[in-house]
Formats: sequence, structure tokens, C-alpha cells
Amino acid sequence: MTATDSALTALSQGWCALSLLHGRIEAHIERALQAGHDLSVREYSLLDVLSRQHNGPGGHLRMHQVANSVVLSQSATTRLVSRLEDRGLLSRYLCDTDRRGIYTDVSEAGLALLAAARPTNDTALREALDEAARNPELAPLVSAVENLRS
Repeated sequence: MTATDSALTALSQGWCALSLLHGRIEAHIERALQAGHDLSVREYSLLDVLSRQHNGPGGHLRMHQVANSVVLSQSATTRLVSRLEDRGLLSRYLCDTDRRGIYTDVSEAGLALLAAARPTNDTALREALDEAARNPELAPLVSAVENLRS
């Protein structure tokens, strides 16, 4: 085995650990959000991203920007937006200055649901991180996540 092989093996093992951490966290949050608010992690993330929009220049995201923000394909994001729109949690409308642009706004019901779900999300995240920190393979990643600053 060459140095390059061992570096690639270490990289692969690191990626596997990161993927495991992500999967465990997402599954824990998913169960909590579904049980408490009938929301998926993706739905919560979409509402959260859209709730940060504001009126005025640069205040709204186009659908492709929303897709990038929630890490979904544009078609999956469109389906997700449609489901939330059907539930009365958001609405879509055409951009005033470019009729090709479609924007979304979170409704009052969507904002209320998001506000109710945020503590559940935060608690589930903390629980999942605490549980993962007890795993020696995941503990360094948990520490890295906890020390990130936006």
C-alpha cells in the first residue's frame, strides 16, 4: 500500500463517518418533527429557508436558489413546494420584474408551524449530537460541528 492509498483510505473512512453522522442526525430529527408537527426534515428546512426572505431587492429566492439551499433537485423542490402549498403553508407567485421568475412566501400558518417546530428541531439536533459524541469514531466530527460558526 502506498502513501496515496493510505491517504485515500483515510479520506474514505472520514467520509463514511461524516455520512453516518449526518444520517443519524437527520433520522433523529425526522422522527421528532414527524411525531410532533407532521413535518419532514426537508419540509422544515424549506420553510426555514423561505422564512428568511424579505421584501425588496434581493429579498426573495427563485426556485433554483431554493433548491440549492435545501440541497434538492429543482424538480424535487417544486414537488415539495407544491405539497406545502396544498397544506396552506406557503404560496407561489410570479416575479414582478421577470415573469419567468417564480417566488415563494411562507404563509402565516407556515410561520406558526415553523415557530412551533423550531424547538423540536433544536432539541432533536442536540440529542442526536450528544448521542453521536459517545461514539469514538463520530466524536471528533461532533466537536467540529459544535465549533462551527457561520
